Amino acid sequence: MKFEINAQDPQSKARAGKLTTDHGVIETPIFMPVGTVGTVKGVHQRELKDEINPDIILGNTYHLYLRPQTDIIEKAGGLHKFMNWDRNILTDSGGYQVYSLSANRKIKEEGVKFKSHIDGSYHTFTPENVMEIQRSIGADIIMAFDECTPYPCDYNYAKRSMHMTHRWLDRCINHLEKTPLKYDYNQAFFPIVQGSTYTDLRKQSAEYIANAGAVGNAIGGLSVGEPAEEMYAMTDVVCSILPEDKPRYLMGVGTPINILENIALGVDMFDCVMPTRNARNGMLFTAHGTINIKNLKWADDFSPIDEMGITFVDTEYSKAYLRHLFTVNELLGKQIATIHNLGFYLWLVREARKHILAGDFRTWKDMMVKQMNNRL
Repeated sequence: MKFEINAQDPQSKARAGKLTTDHGVIETPIFMPVGTVGTVKGVHQRELKDEINPDIILGNTYHLYLRPQTDIIEKAGGLHKFMNWDRNILTDSGGYQVYSLSANRKIKEEGVKFKSHIDGSYHTFTPENVMEIQRSIGADIIMAFDECTPYPCDYNYAKRSMHMTHRWLDRCINHLEKTPLKYDYNQAFFPIVQGSTYTDLRKQSAEYIANAGAVGNAIGGLSVGEPAEEMYAMTDVVCSILPEDKPRYLMGVGTPINILENIALGVDMFDCVMPTRNARNGMLFTAHGTINIKNLKWADDFSPIDEMGITFVDTEYSKAYLRHLFTVNELLGKQIATIHNLGFYLWLVREARKHILAGDFRTWKDMMVKQMNNRL
């Protein structure tokens, strides 16, 4: 994997870069649509490519391990072939899912024993087998196994957890060196910074992760319920320590405003279920604010969903029609809203890139943050 920085914003830490893997170029800043189980929910791969057009999407190690299971993915020739996607894929390590299963898991030094949310069967994730699973899935970028701490989190717990995440990282690196590639392309490995919302822990963790010398680095354990100001403060601390010449990925973030503010702090890569999950609940993101399409006010509004026309759905359907689809619980409504939201997120990061290249990102970002804060 190669990473180059094309431009730096003069009034913030935002940067525009280019990340190259064996599956193509990723222009940063980038948003990665979440394809948890080998699909971005409700979207055909053709629509994903032609309308939303991301350079990279995300798959989920925990979910893919349980279904369809790694042996099926291997027989298919890896996740790219299984889902017919010829661009980049990143897989998370399952650490976040283990965090969200808090009632059904036991964390020990060896790894995590957890109960499947599907059938209650028991499984164990260790740094070693998570590396093997990600080799089998075959993503272009794979993540270290970590523990994602909850918010709020006791200082001593956060400290113990962070040190364990660091020990797990060393085990991931050692095992990865002994585990050959399964397919005819390379995989890039990113470690993850932890430390909850404690500045001293975040500094320690960022230093440890920077010293690992990986080709890219991730920031985990944020966007788990803490106030946005704390998220930004921790991101700022970490970005000031992580190497400038390597991509920085902020995991699981966030709203369009969160994304722009974190780009300004020096983050290059994002993923979040928000655009797809909120779409299925009738919330649309636009450049002028959010729309709850279920509201009665849209019942006779025959204007296009979004006059900007980023994707075909924006001008092909009206707000009144989309509201009707949600009212009658028609699946098409959720699909239309999902395509719109993902199209908007990709437009937003690409627009951010243009403004970084033009040197006026800060002014544009401040204007957009104000606009997007409206409820329409």
